[in-house]
Amino acid sequence: MNLKRSVAILSIAAFILFAFDSCRRKQTRNRLDESHFPSIVLWAWERPEDLRTLDSKLFAVAFLAQTLTLRGDEVLFTPRHQPLNVSPDAKLMAVTRIESQKTTGQRAALSETQKQKLVSLIVNTAGLGNVSAIQIDFDAASSERDFYRSLLRELRQRLPDGVPLSMTALASFCVGDRWLDDLPVDEAVPMIFRLGADDRTIKNMLAGGDDFREPLCRRSYGVATDEVFQMKRDPSRRLYIFNNRPWNETSIADLQKGWLK
Repeated sequence: MNLKRSVAILSIAAFILFAFDSCRRKQTRNRLDESHFPSIVLWAWERPEDLRTLDSKLFAVAFLAQTLTLRGDEVLFTPRHQPLNVSPDAKLMAVTRIESQKTTGQRAALSETQKQKLVSLIVNTAGLGNVSAIQIDFDAASSERDFYRSLLRELRQRLPDGVPLSMTALASFCVGDRWLDDLPVDEAVPMIFRLGADDRTIKNMLAGGDDFREPLCRRSYGVATDEVFQMKRDPSRRLYIFNNRPWNETSIADLQKGWLK
């Protein structure tokens, strides 16, 4: 009887260790690194962009592919209207911007129907030309986090296993808010610009050598060309750069004097 009990205990312990190890490996996987996605990514928002001269070995482009607005039980679809010109070998990340009550002022139902429609529309962007990764930009309010978490889990299941799934994150999420730690994404890009009331706190923290507490936020940085500040940047992390004007050869060259120096 004691032998059977010991075997049962060992079996349970082995199962727990296996489950813990599987969970740890799942959380530490980074498909962007696995696919050798470039370490510098230019955000191309809703405006005409001509990036055909961009060095595709050094740079990738994360372009706004669509905006999906949650209103009541509807999902309003707004595709990209502005042209995006890139070289044939450029690596692209299709960005979906989700807007809801926080930006529209109108309550969303956050229903299963909405979630399924969002997932289908986002999955469709993976089939656009040269797209090899997906990113979601959603400033989810506290009341929307369960819905967002469920959306990301469904999206991860629907996407091919090798397609990276990225999300943007308010910097405050990465400092003291742990709701990101079980999300099925390859990275949460901390947005270190347009910080509002948190501006000095976050930037002073990074300048002093401190780091984000959330592990998913320690894989990349999201910065802007017009808010260059001193910080101890980890060169192994992916750098996403936002420009409030269309990119051109001058603004890309100026990165060498700013974020890439």
